[in-house]
Order: sequence, then C-alpha cells, then structure tokens
Amino acid sequence: MGLAQIHAGLTANHGDLHLAHFLNIGFSKTASSDSYITDSAAGGTAMATGHKTRNRAIGVDSNFISVPNLPEKLKKQGVKSALISAGDITDATPASFYAHQPYREYQKQIAHDYLKSPVEILIGGGYQYFKDTKVLDSLELMGIHTSNNWEDLKDLKAPFVLLNNEKTVSIEKGRGDFLSESFNKSISALKNEKRGFFMMAEGAQIDYGGHSNKVSYVASEMLDFDKLVGEAMKFADANGETLVIVTADHETGGLTLLDGSFKNGYVDGHFSTNDHTAIMVPVFAYGPRSLDFRGVYENTEIFNKIWDVLKKK
Repeated sequence: MGLAQIHAGLTANHGDLHLAHFLNIGFSKTASSDSYITDSAAGGTAMATGHKTRNRAIGVDSNFISVPNLPEKLKKQGVKSALISAGDITDATPASFYAHQPYREYQKQIAHDYLKSPVEILIGGGYQYFKDTKVLDSLELMGIHTSNNWEDLKDLKAPFVLLNNEKTVSIEKGRGDFLSESFNKSISALKNEKRGFFMMAEGAQIDYGGHSNKVSYVASEMLDFDKLVGEAMKFADANGETLVIVTADHETGGLTLLDGSFKNGYVDGHFSTNDHTAIMVPVFAYGPRSLDFRGVYENTEIFNKIWDVLKKK
C-alpha cells in the first residue's frame, strides 16, 4: 500500500473542487503541548511523530528528547518516503518528518539532520542551508544525487535531493506546476515499491497567504493545491492500494468567505487575524482504510492512524 499525505497551511470551503469528492472526513484538534494555538513546528511534529510538543520544536517531545518520525519508523518496515514542499524544505512542517531540533530557527542544523534521515526523495526550497553546511557535498559522497536545477527533475534517479528557490515562490510570482510535477516524479520513483511508500507534500504558501491577509494569494495557492489533490486521487484510483489524506497542521488567518462565484472565478473574504487560530482543521481521507479518519481527535492520532495502516502486520 502507498500513502500520500497532502498538507495545506489553511483550510476553507472548497466548493465543487477535488476535496468535495472525499466521503470520509474527520477533524483534528491542533493545540500544542504549551499553547492553545499551535505553530507549524509543533503541529507538524504531532503528525510526524505522534507526540505533542512545544511551539517551535521539531521532531522532539516536550522535554526536547528526539522521537522517531514516520519515515524513520517506516524504513524498518521496508517502506520508502518522499517529502515535497512549496516552501523551504527546512521549514517547520517538512522538517518535522526528518529532523530533530529544539527550535525551528536552527535551519542549518535541520539541513544537517537530513544526513541521518531515510527519506529517499526531498524536493523544495532552502538550497542555501544545505549548501552552506556542505550537506550537499556529503550527500554526493553517499551516492545521493543532488541538484538546484529544476530542469534536472525528469532525469534524477532516487535517492535524490532537488532544492530550487526560484520554483518555491508563490503561484502569483510564477511557481507554475511545481507541486504536481514534483508529486508525479516522486510517484514514478516509488510506485513499484513492494512494501509501499509514504509521501508528504505540502502546499506551504497557503499559510503565507493567510499570514499576509491577501485573499488572492490564498485563493491562487488553494487552486494550485487542489490540482495536487487531483493528481493524488487519480493515482489512487489507478493504483487501488493507495490512501490519500489531506489535512493541515493549523488554520491561518481566520478567513471568512463573504461572497464568491465559481462561474465567474470570484471570491471575497475577511481575515480576523494575521496569525494562526485554534480552529479544528478537517482531515479528508480517500481510498483504503479512509473510514479510519472519521471523527474528532487530537492531531497526534493522524500519526497513529497512518502507522496502523502502513506498519507490517
């Protein structure tokens, strides 16, 4: 079985888009161990490790002790992993799936932690953190292909790291089909794995749009993210053994939709804050075992449910 976990930084009403076709929907409570309102580090860590932690902590528990993440645990089951982000791959959410640091600001140390990670494919931004710490040189010596040239994507063979800051800007600034192309490349590399695969793909800039209180930013990022969801559903339908999960580590901006028209391509809304909120986020599930994700539960249960699906019986 494969598992594609798709992450977005903000949730809203998607109307008649791909998420409208998900029948099994739950809700995740996102509070961190030290705050009612989580940040991405604690929220990502909860989903990646099954442990609540303090805001700003990456891959550690509330006492700053390292805890294993899903790629690390699944490696022992023979399951390979891929991580994709439309932002820096050293940022809080993707970092939670391969790093262990007390503070999310330690991005060079986070990049260095990848040398010990079993993740097969890494695609995103943050090239400078890997270059400045000479992690790229070490990866090449380990036989892992690395590149900062987007045109290399089609020719790279797993395991590989592709980090390109020019392709991790917003849709409004010309990112193009970065997410869908990264997803399809990773799928082609992992789909024949006998033990299955795990993938986390993040629509990071939906969150950035919420922080900036810009409706057009959020809307364009959501539409692009919906293309990614569509690609995941298409693969799941063809494969028949893949579970797709779409969720968020928090809500951003407190966006209320005030008006809109699918026919005219128009939406209007109002933000109540430029920061995160404590609103529960939906968990959409599609494919085998998707019923497991119904209900209301702590965000740590997302880890437990995924582990239960993919662990060796």
